[in-house]
Amino acid sequence: MGETYKTIIKDTFDAVASGYDSAVLRFFADSAAHMSERLGLRGDEQVLDVACGTGHATLALARRLRRGHVTAVDFSPAMLARARDKAKALGLRNVDFVEADMQALPWRRRFDVAVCTFGIFFVADMDAELAHIAGTVKPNGRVMITSFAAGYMEPMRSLLIERVRRLGVEPPAQTWLRIADLDGCRSFFTAAGLADVAAESRDLGYPLSGPEQWWDVVWNAGFRRLVSALPPPERAAFKAAHLAEVESLRGGEGIPMPVPVIFTTGRVVGGRPNA
Repeated sequence: MGETYKTIIKDTFDAVASGYDSAVLRFFADSAAHMSERLGLRGDEQVLDVACGTGHATLALARRLRRGHVTAVDFSPAMLARARDKAKALGLRNVDFVEADMQALPWRRRFDVAVCTFGIFFVADMDAELAHIAGTVKPNGRVMITSFAAGYMEPMRSLLIERVRRLGVEPPAQTWLRIADLDGCRSFFTAAGLADVAAESRDLGYPLSGPEQWWDVVWNAGFRRLVSALPPPERAAFKAAHLAEVESLRGGEGIPMPVPVIFTTGRVVGGRPNA
């Protein structure tokens, strides 16, 4: 991840932190709950949560670890502040939050499990990042990531991207597409040397009541950096035109927003854990 791009991503997530737990973005919490259930934890594991954001996965995992612990890492101080506040409100004491770059994790072979939810595709060299995450896990420990599947938030997402592109804003490379299906995720983990690889897709979407809810999705998550790149005088007109086309998608139950999510797991093999 180049330093300029990294700064843009960090600034974006600092900006959206206050709205990241909005009900309209509840697929983050829903996916975290499913992930923690799917891991089948014993309750005494040491778990690393990479790119933890406001702590959806962190808190779901911590609640299942009566004798274990979660170390949660993110490079956005605003996201971490929200996560800490939520953990405190829930009375969770088995969590540490660490401000750090996911590409420079300071641990080797320490954890029983490492997870990364909706984060690995922000790194240009995803292969190196997956290997880096796996390097924090003891032999026979597990790695799990969540990623969006092809078709997520369509057609709104494509309409948004095409409209900003016409106004001269070029979206970042769509590197996430290589892990946007089950075969791609399995190949990704297998190439990293992980064993017992499994991938499952689940649609966590729901209808939106209107186009303003879609704008809440845009403004309170990663899409915000695209809109923020527009010159301020153009943003109001852009919003009005975009939400008009989103309104045209309305059906009997509202505006459908599919959010297919892929859950991929693998087991670390070889090597010796550090003492």
